[in-house]
Amino acid sequence: MQALLTLARAGVRAWPASLPAWLAVERGRVVLWLPVLMGAGVLTYFALRQEPPLWVGLALLLPAGVGAGLARQGSLLRGALVGLVAFALGLAAAQFATWRAPPLVALPTHAVTLTAVVRGIDPLPEGRRLVLEAAHLDDAVQPLERMVRVRLRNGDPVVVATGDTVRLRALLRAPASPAYPGGWDQQRDAFFAGLGGSGFALGPATLVASGDPTGLARRLQWLRERIGARFIAGIPGAPGTIAATLFTGMSGGIPTADHDAFRNSGLAHLLAVAGLHIGIVMGWAMFLTRAGLALCEYTALRWPTKQLGAFAALAAGGGYMLLTGMHVPITRSFAMAALFTLAVLLGRRAISLRGLGLAGVVLMLTEPQEVPGVSFQMSFGAVLALISGYEVLRPHLRALQGEGGWRGKLTLHLAMLGLTSFLAGTASMPFGAYHFGRVQVYFILSNMLAVPLTAFWVMPLGLVALALMPFGLDRLAMLPMGWGIEAIVWVARTTSSLPAATVPVAHAPAWGLALVGFGMAWLGLWRSRMRLAGIAVLAVGLASPLLDRPADVLVSADGRLIAVHTAEGVFSEQGSGASRFVRDDWTDYWGVGEMQPMPKTGTAADGAIVCDATGCLLRPHQGAAAALLVRGAVSVAACRAAAVEVAAEPARGLCPKPWPALVDRFTVWRYGAVAVWLRPEGAVVVSDRWLRGTRPWVVGLPERKAAAPPSGVKVAPKEPVAASE
Repeated sequence: MQALLTLARAGVRAWPASLPAWLAVERGRVVLWLPVLMGAGVLTYFALRQEPPLWVGLALLLPAGVGAGLARQGSLLRGALVGLVAFALGLAAAQFATWRAPPLVALPTHAVTLTAVVRGIDPLPEGRRLVLEAAHLDDAVQPLERMVRVRLRNGDPVVVATGDTVRLRALLRAPASPAYPGGWDQQRDAFFAGLGGSGFALGPATLVASGDPTGLARRLQWLRERIGARFIAGIPGAPGTIAATLFTGMSGGIPTADHDAFRNSGLAHLLAVAGLHIGIVMGWAMFLTRAGLALCEYTALRWPTKQLGAFAALAAGGGYMLLTGMHVPITRSFAMAALFTLAVLLGRRAISLRGLGLAGVVLMLTEPQEVPGVSFQMSFGAVLALISGYEVLRPHLRALQGEGGWRGKLTLHLAMLGLTSFLAGTASMPFGAYHFGRVQVYFILSNMLAVPLTAFWVMPLGLVALALMPFGLDRLAMLPMGWGIEAIVWVARTTSSLPAATVPVAHAPAWGLALVGFGMAWLGLWRSRMRLAGIAVLAVGLASPLLDRPADVLVSADGRLIAVHTAEGVFSEQGSGASRFVRDDWTDYWGVGEMQPMPKTGTAADGAIVCDATGCLLRPHQGAAAALLVRGAVSVAACRAAAVEVAAEPARGLCPKPWPALVDRFTVWRYGAVAVWLRPEGAVVVSDRWLRGTRPWVVGLPERKAAAPPSGVKVAPKEPVAASE
């Protein structure tokens, strides 16, 4: 111990003297942390339970900016104030994005007749889904401020296109709340996407009036639909829908089995249309432009072919971005491509961490709501790993090439292909595990086979087909393109069918994911050996599922699914109409493959579950409190043995006073899904509405009826976070 204290004192004495040397090495890298701090400001805003006043972001931003301008150049105070400016800018950008979004709309609970303009048509494996805007409900004079999505009935013969006006009878519902407290917030996604609700048609749709799409967005959507339809018609089966996805970004028509195969094999990024795709498009555009100019002696000798190729690539990339929907990964990739073009024109290094940071700043200023999403996190994590990884390994790769013969080039190409798959896949894996609850084991193998097929076969032929569409000759390229896609589908299906292709992992807490992101940034942004400290931070973040205990009992927002997590697996009580999506989210949350049915009578899970006809006593941890799953009139002894009572139906009064904490049908109806932790001192009950708080995207509490609730029903408290025995 004395030796450790002596070493610590020596380190403290040496730190001020060594700090300038460290800063000299990392001076150019400090600015790279500003996008990270800006992202922290965005995430802080979305983590709040109460909506802050609109002036909070500016109240931090303006004084910090003035102070940074007045502080001494190079001082720590100025650095801290600049960091605060970045943090406040992220916070203010998120507040502004919320302010400019239209407010939530109240949808009727009964069937309505919709008259609306078609904004888009999404193909599905079975049927179609319409995106409708300016929707009039029944005889309402004012249209809805938000769009709605309605799935047409299977086999509906109506022929509609973007810009047409349709009428149909449908049942609408607000966006679903999270499947469990802390889960994926569909309401927040829908709020920022301008979506007010979704539903399904109760009868055939009727075309009221045909109309040409107006405005750039509608015309682009119309063009995307036409191109997607040509690919689907020209390439039969699943390869046709995948081809349409690659060139329109609309992936709803891909069969579920194939979608799962791509996800489980680590090839889901091929369907996400991101940096790989735009890189292929721009790479071919630049190559063909320079090759074409080189064919003419005059242009080859007198024209700046490299710069012209870069401009052609930028134009092709911009067109591809518009065609595929301008979602976050493709927008980030195009932003970096624009910086690539600028670097080529100025003779600077094209791909750099500064370019990645600038692309992140642009996206956070325009679409800050994407920062908490998996697409943003996986995309930027993968690119950060690629840039910093190749920066470190570049000397070793040069040595691997040797004297530059064909063997050395082939070896280098294979090594870079495997290294790219390893770096991008490994960096994005923690984010995928957090959001999807599983990791892919054979992602390197599948990518080494599928990515070259995509880059050198499928995408080039798709570009040729796209160019031939105006002449009606596109099927000449679609036929061999379909063969390539079939080969990729075979790789996905074969890899996903290998033993242990996917491994379920327990859900990490939010602080664990934050440590993973911070550790990855620390490891990737610094240049000196101090970067190695990020490995320790990463390790703690990756181990966070072992340090955080998930909920023991979950109750869905409709009360139709109740499950308990034990050492022997997850056991569920499932009612009629229980959501498959909620069930899948719960298995991902707990990191299990399947749920087992709750026994009707008897015991299960080594005595952790004891059931009879009236209910089940759930005690997943020895020495901890128990939960009572109510099925009917329960005994007094069962009530007194439980700290919390859960039921799919109204259950107040079934247990004598003092009642245990109650989670029944009325609780989840008003407060959303509920999670229960069973501890030795009692039960901790957390509802979704309490955890998310009062934010603009959280659908308000249902209004209490004027009449008293039925006898024996207890309405849960407003903030059901309690401990009781």
